[in-house]
Amino acid sequence: MSTPGSGARVEVVGLSTGYGRRQVLDSIRLTVEPGGWLAVIGPNGSGKSTLLRSVLGFHRHQGQVRVDGVPTTGMPRRERARSLAYAPQIPVLPEGVTTADYVTLGRTPHRPLLAAPRGVDRQVVADVMERLGLSPLADRLLSTLSGGEQQRAVLARALAQQPRVLLLDEPTASLDLGHAQQVLDLVDRLRRQDGLTVVSTLHDLTLAGQYADRLALLSEGRIVAEGTPAEVLTPEALSAHYGARAEVVQGRSGPAVLPVRSAG
Repeated sequence: MSTPGSGARVEVVGLSTGYGRRQVLDSIRLTVEPGGWLAVIGPNGSGKSTLLRSVLGFHRHQGQVRVDGVPTTGMPRRERARSLAYAPQIPVLPEGVTTADYVTLGRTPHRPLLAAPRGVDRQVVADVMERLGLSPLADRLLSTLSGGEQQRAVLARALAQQPRVLLLDEPTASLDLGHAQQVLDLVDRLRRQDGLTVVSTLHDLTLAGQYADRLALLSEGRIVAEGTPAEVLTPEALSAHYGARAEVVQGRSGPAVLPVRSAG
């Protein structure tokens, strides 16, 4: 891939939002350092996806989001897309589109409106697809790819934007363990090689604890714990906020969460 910018510092300051009269997020404060990986965890309905969409500017909110100190509010959408890229949990995959054409859509913020892809765009797309192992699938229709291959295509489209911050909403959703590890290994490798800042939501707490360098536990619209995986993933926190019985085992790659069967 052609040389991307280094990762940016992301600050979320006093972010509150909701749907109608229902408040979903209340005064969220978060900071992600350049090149860091913050995983937002929390029980279903805690507002994880809403938080990502608010950071992106897709959802109206109070408070401020800053990228390297620059507020994103009022930033032109194309300029924002050159800094922030997003891979949604349930992407809309257009019918009749090849993998290469889909990934090329990620170059849209970098070229004039309605302009055809330039040489630099084609080179970035080719490099991204090579790094993600998608080159042999370039001419395949998206609809014919497996779930894991489609997930890599969605990630490739985001990376083709050459962002400074990559936001991933449940990047391992509906993937089996092997494919989930492949996707997260890939994200981690790209982060370390290119200095990308990563903010993700993750449902699997063990994967979150082993890949992210910091976790933020979101519960009932508030950040109730933030720190290293070992600091956040505790039996007490899992009981209080998930209603779960679990042991936390410190492994070579980070903490693993093991459900404990009821004695009853």
